[in-house]
Amino acid sequence: MRFVVEADGGSRGNPGPAGYGAVVKDADGQVLAETAEAIGTATNNVAEYRGLIAGLSSALALGGEGASIEVRMDSKLVIEQMAGRWKIKNEGLRPLALEAGGIARRLRVTWTWIPRERNKHADRLANEAMDAAAKGLKWESTGVAAPLAELVRPAAEPEPSARVAYEAAAPEPAFEVESAPEPAASLAAPTAPAPGPSVASADVRRERGEGTGWMARPTRVATSFLLLRHGETPLSVEKRFSGVGDPSLTSRGLAQAEAAALRLAREPYAIDVIVSSPLARARQTAEAVAARTGVPVRVERDLREADFGAWEGHTFTEIQRDWPAELTAWLGDPSIAPPGGESFTEAGRRVEHARERIVAEHEGKTVLVVSHVTPIKLLLRFALMAPPESLYRMHLDVACLSAIDYYADGPAVVRALNDTAHLG
Repeated sequence: MRFVVEADGGSRGNPGPAGYGAVVKDADGQVLAETAEAIGTATNNVAEYRGLIAGLSSALALGGEGASIEVRMDSKLVIEQMAGRWKIKNEGLRPLALEAGGIARRLRVTWTWIPRERNKHADRLANEAMDAAAKGLKWESTGVAAPLAELVRPAAEPEPSARVAYEAAAPEPAFEVESAPEPAASLAAPTAPAPGPSVASADVRRERGEGTGWMARPTRVATSFLLLRHGETPLSVEKRFSGVGDPSLTSRGLAQAEAAALRLAREPYAIDVIVSSPLARARQTAEAVAARTGVPVRVERDLREADFGAWEGHTFTEIQRDWPAELTAWLGDPSIAPPGGESFTEAGRRVEHARERIVAEHEGKTVLVVSHVTPIKLLLRFALMAPPESLYRMHLDVACLSAIDYYADGPAVVRALNDTAHLG
């Protein structure tokens, strides 16, 4: 079945009181769902993107993964940016574009600009929402179609074998050599598992009555770790070792953190606790989520990146040239530390102690852990009971999400790895 999404947004002041509207129709023009919301003070473009996100979400709820969607908007900017023909120059719009792109990749979308007079339905919904907000009211649908909230239902989770994505390329270092994310096109492969509910909160899974997919349903609810790697830093561009040095996020890294925050602030994620590495790049990422969720950030020193000693800030090539013997020894034995640094064995002990403390203090909760490549890979390795060599068989992009469930009466279960759906 083919669906049509019409979306719009507006601001009375630009920026000023803003709202959006979206409607989903079938191919014959029958209205299937409509939604609208006032969003406080915002610009026209922000409201238009919010309308697009709401419309795509509604279409996904109606049609499911892979549904054919035609998006129609009178915003030339949004249509051309989403179609990839125009660059996104406004950093404030980038997180919204990334979120919309993440939903669009789960569908088969075509992008169509239409004149304003052909977008009257969505425009009316946006104005209704703004009018209601001006009176202190919340928008309610006056039509016969179901609003978005009534359409969204938890989707069935993919099979366990589909939830963990394996990196097919050559092994990468287990340590944090800052690197840029893979091209977005690599995330859109037809056979890739759909992101989203695979890292749902423990509370949502309990409501569904699901087990782990790997064993008989446990007798107690899981303590769920959502593992979020920080966003891009200046070292990402140059692919340099980044350990306990303290670079801040780039503007792109801040946008990545905001994109993750937008995703995690909505269903099915119900974050109870946010725990962060003390390093600035992780703190900035965690604080973006905290601002969206209202959950305060707690700093856990043992979640910091490994200390690379004399190798901090160098590229792998530079280290290979200047410390060839030390590098060979370090790559061959996790108990060997870089000159003046910390071994993977030492890092693993403190990361495991941090995990034990967090699980003990927040049993049955959903905990967002904001950290770095080495701690996250170590947590995944321990959960899988895998050998040290497994650290070289995992790839983690900047601002990616992974997930582990810990059961008091059963093994840990890895539920997601390197999920970047929110990055577009």
